[in-house]
Amino acid sequence: MPKSAATERRPDQLDPRARTTILTLLIAAFVVILNETIMNVALPRLQVAFDVSESTVQWLATAFLLTMSVVIPTTGFLLRRFAIRTVFILAMLLFSVGTLLAAVAPIFGILLAARVIQACGTAIMMPLLMTTILDIVPPQKRGAMMGNVSIVISVAPAVGPTISGLILQFLEWRWIFLLVLPVALVALFIGARLLGGEAEEAKPLSVPSLLLAAPGFGLLVYGLSTLGGGHGGGAAATGPGAGPFVAIGVALVLLTCFTLLQLRLQRQDRALLDLRPFTYRPFTLSLALMVLAMVSLFGIIILLPLFLQNVRGLDPLGTGLLLLPGGLLMGLLAPVVGRLYDKVGPRPLMVPGGVILVAVLLGYTQLTETTPVWIMVVAHLFMSLSFALLFTPAFTTGLNPLPHHLHSHGSAVLSTLQQLGGAAGTALLVGIMASGTVGAAAEGLGPVQAQVEGYQQGFLTAAIFAVLVLVLSCFMRKSVFADEPSAEHTPAAH
Repeated sequence: MPKSAATERRPDQLDPRARTTILTLLIAAFVVILNETIMNVALPRLQVAFDVSESTVQWLATAFLLTMSVVIPTTGFLLRRFAIRTVFILAMLLFSVGTLLAAVAPIFGILLAARVIQACGTAIMMPLLMTTILDIVPPQKRGAMMGNVSIVISVAPAVGPTISGLILQFLEWRWIFLLVLPVALVALFIGARLLGGEAEEAKPLSVPSLLLAAPGFGLLVYGLSTLGGGHGGGAAATGPGAGPFVAIGVALVLLTCFTLLQLRLQRQDRALLDLRPFTYRPFTLSLALMVLAMVSLFGIIILLPLFLQNVRGLDPLGTGLLLLPGGLLMGLLAPVVGRLYDKVGPRPLMVPGGVILVAVLLGYTQLTETTPVWIMVVAHLFMSLSFALLFTPAFTTGLNPLPHHLHSHGSAVLSTLQQLGGAAGTALLVGIMASGTVGAAAEGLGPVQAQVEGYQQGFLTAAIFAVLVLVLSCFMRKSVFADEPSAEHTPAAH
């Protein structure tokens, strides 16, 4: 794929067409990522509507995660084999078809299939967005642009439950999809007209790689997702059983074989997922920090609403409205943090972000059934500030050093491990919360006090991961751009 004209302009310029292209991709990505969490609040309503069990309806969330984890590793190959416009149309067509099918689904099986189709489009969109930014945005402007990406990745999941709660308060559940569909179709129409690009010459698809990656990543996310017994924690209260551990064990064997195969195939430029981005130290360090941060973020996204509803007695709409200010703050701050990154680099932003995150999560360990709601709103605002200070610098620092031919694979690796971090965080924190609740009840505490104890243990675990994030943030420094000569860009230097 030849470099865009945008990269031939002065470093402080960005082609107006490139701005429009990125804006279109951002809107499309926000819509599809929003869809990832917008269903969580609606699950009880869907359980009644389709007369299915709690464990069955939970598959609407689990199947979405599984599909994402299987499709994302293939996006590096897709983005090199096909033009940006082609990949975008594919992603938005899949998402739009899945959304329409979900809106009219007469039975649960069709709704589940629709969620899988939606997830295929969602999985393609985020690597496409990040790869496009790396290809057409001058390095000096990437911090600000990655701030906009942070809005998509962190704000969309945060406001999903709020939007869903508002819709369910006044309309039936099908409107969750009917209101999203027009936005997706408009983005598809605009993107199909604006986007261009040419495909690179890519080697044929490695079928053995696909046969190892699909069950490997799928089983790993399934094992992690079921380890916590689902978002409600009910199964975790009696123990997850051996199934999740068997799934994780098999997944690790398959992924080890997949890694060895990719290391061999990448010498021939035939790897499904090129692992050479890991030879760039800033990428590896940023990736580790992002995964740890996602463990805390997704764990809190699940735990905090559960605490507000199960312990503080708020309804879904009230819970969503309480969490909305934090999501909006993160969205407002992300572009500002991106511009600051371009001026001062990652460490002056990430270290304070890590300190705030640790302090807030330690504060969460003191929550009780009598904690005033306003204190939780303020704490959530500070937590949102911390993630705004962490995500944009981590994205930009990690992806900046990669040369052009590794942009798509670096984006795919980043998106894949984000999903794994989110699944691991949800499983770990929900599992610890559930087991802590059971243990406290066995010691004679009342039902409410036992739940409080369980949630406090979950929040403490999230705080431990936040400490690791803070430690890694101390080692972050502004990465050298891939087009600048530096030993840091030579894999042998690592």
